[in-house]
Amino acid sequence: MSEQIKVTINEQEFDVDNGARLIDVCREKGFGIPSFCYYKDLELQASCRMCLVRIDKMPKLQTSCTIKCTDGMVVTTASEEVEKAQRAMGEFLLTNHPLDCPVCDRGGECELQEVIFDWGDVEQRFSEKKNAAPEKYLSPIVANDPQRCILCKRCTRVCSEWMGEDAIEAGNRGANTVIGTYGGWLGCSQCGNCIEVCPTGTLLDGVYRHETRPWELEQTVSTDVYSSDGMQISIGSRAGRVHRIVARDRYVNGLNGEFLDVKARFAHEFIDHADRIKTPMIRYSKGGKLIPATWDAAIKYASEKLKAAGSIGVIASPRLTNEAVFTLRIFAEMAGSGSYAVADADLSPVFDNLSVPLATHDQIRYASTIVLIGGEPEEEQTFTAKQIRQAVKNSGAKFICVNDRPINLSRAATQFIHANVGTVDAFALALADGGSVKLSAEKMGVEANEIESALTTIKDSTGDVVVCIGGDLSADAQAVVASCASSLAGNARVLLHPLPKHNNSVGAFDMTSGRKKVDEVVESSKALLIGGSLQDASILESAGFIVVQELFQTETTEHADVVFPAASFAEVDGTYTNNAGNVQRVRKAIEPLHQSKPDWMITSMIARELGVEITEDWSASAVFRSIAAGVPAYEGLRYPAMKDESSPARVSHGTTDVRADLGGLKSAVEKFDSTEKNTETPRVGHKLHRLTTMTSKTAQFHLLAAGNPKPENLLVSPLAQFELDGTPRVDLADAAAVGAADRSAPGK
Repeated sequence: MSEQIKVTINEQEFDVDNGARLIDVCREKGFGIPSFCYYKDLELQASCRMCLVRIDKMPKLQTSCTIKCTDGMVVTTASEEVEKAQRAMGEFLLTNHPLDCPVCDRGGECELQEVIFDWGDVEQRFSEKKNAAPEKYLSPIVANDPQRCILCKRCTRVCSEWMGEDAIEAGNRGANTVIGTYGGWLGCSQCGNCIEVCPTGTLLDGVYRHETRPWELEQTVSTDVYSSDGMQISIGSRAGRVHRIVARDRYVNGLNGEFLDVKARFAHEFIDHADRIKTPMIRYSKGGKLIPATWDAAIKYASEKLKAAGSIGVIASPRLTNEAVFTLRIFAEMAGSGSYAVADADLSPVFDNLSVPLATHDQIRYASTIVLIGGEPEEEQTFTAKQIRQAVKNSGAKFICVNDRPINLSRAATQFIHANVGTVDAFALALADGGSVKLSAEKMGVEANEIESALTTIKDSTGDVVVCIGGDLSADAQAVVASCASSLAGNARVLLHPLPKHNNSVGAFDMTSGRKKVDEVVESSKALLIGGSLQDASILESAGFIVVQELFQTETTEHADVVFPAASFAEVDGTYTNNAGNVQRVRKAIEPLHQSKPDWMITSMIARELGVEITEDWSASAVFRSIAAGVPAYEGLRYPAMKDESSPARVSHGTTDVRADLGGLKSAVEKFDSTEKNTETPRVGHKLHRLTTMTSKTAQFHLLAAGNPKPENLLVSPLAQFELDGTPRVDLADAAAVGAADRSAPGK
């Protein structure tokens, strides 16, 4: 516990932590201090001069964001002197600001607007003509109105510290300073965090722009449907349609603050896309067409065929909620053959050999040493990558990155061990067996002292050591790393952080003890009930009767005999479990579209027709009570326990002292052939921007996947200038109406 000191604020005495930042202390104690450039956990900027306070024995007003509390400090946050200085700064900020609140997309949640409106009568003594610049695009999804910028530089700092990209930066000097990009175009991961932290309407969401006003949106806190990091979000909906998604921290203090990635923030147009499956469909003969049907007819037909088949296997997607996966498992046990599997989410090697607890994302942020073995979190677990970057840049953590190619995150590493292609497993062997360092180094194509240096860094760590396990490691390597983790460091605490692909990979694993492999279920079953889609649907070619619950027609539904329209994550209640073990709520923001229903309900309806009652009380909360009763790690949990988003509920995955057998891994490493190194750094967004069933429903993702081509005219939406495959459009009549000359003479 930190040393406590006495600080007096506005004649009230408080006990606070020694060295705490004054602006944070004042706000925690209920004394509002305006600021624009200050952002907790970012490097200090101290440029807006709005957070001025009077501190006794100091000759002039001080910026509270740069002051740390000391014992006996006496602070005044509200006085005529302080207010006069803050009003003057507000007046300066409005000198060139366009004051276009009625048409600005940020109107209603603009921090500048809120601060100025709080005072109500800021004097405007500047009568000179305001600087003006036209709105433009910085990418397919980031719009920019430069004249609204107040140069707080939050965007440049999050781009550097959170993302490590430095894609957006300040140019020029003095009164001519502008926020811009190299070449006028953002060639980055398009995370949109610059939009999120912008206190004005300078940077805008190009997907949501000009759709609604923020006060017209109903905000529903929920959990990201893409990443296993389980980022918390706020869904903005109106009249049964989702208009935008922002980070939950804008309304509630969530685990990821205001951080989101490009998919979580922008790829939500699949929710009400025209291609959604709208009604149940039946294929009456193999090779025939899927014919729309009523729910009653489809349920009856599917149940009769399943019953006739006798042996029913079940496969669940790791994208479904815990409630949906658990219901599918119960269906397999009560109405099926007891054979069930989870598609593309086998975490057994890690969790069956877990020797230390899982690391939270906060523990990653403040770890002293982080070891990343394989994987590419900057593309697939972006919040984990952000925490790693900040731990290194802001807290001086040591970061050991082991990979067979120079991934973008390796630029932040204090030590990058560049292995030969396909040999990262050898590092896992060296971790567990010091006598294999020479063998591992030889196979990896590195010097033995590189591995020894990494092992010494881990051994000598004094704070937390977090080991991140990439999903591209073999099952044997994952098992060995999870098993030996407890013996890696001397006096430090070691924590593990797996990097599974999907949003509910961990939850789906938890829900399905006794699961089999997908191919085993397919081969041993005469009929299949599939929740979601398979990564490789070709395995279904020789399968018998198939029932699928899905949002869209996919390669999996092409093999289906009956297809039921499933509701999206924005239309259901439930839970996801992230890669840190946090169990987080998924909340219904809108009613299910068309005739879709939640997955757990569809499964329960089929079971009822077969004479099996899976749940008596037909609600998601009732299903979760069954989970709490049937899954040991979730015992005692209830939806009310997950109400506090600032402190997510967490399940504990049991640890074991049994050591994984090194024989299989060592034998595999010995057989590694001599390979060369891959020296090519992957393109930023090569996985993030790829088109999937869901991301492809947002038009801007097609341009990102096509290489994010820069348009000739930045004043017009790129979607008006390019086809979705990235080729220029021939008919540019609308785009031609605004040309390059307008940039220097806007409005003429």
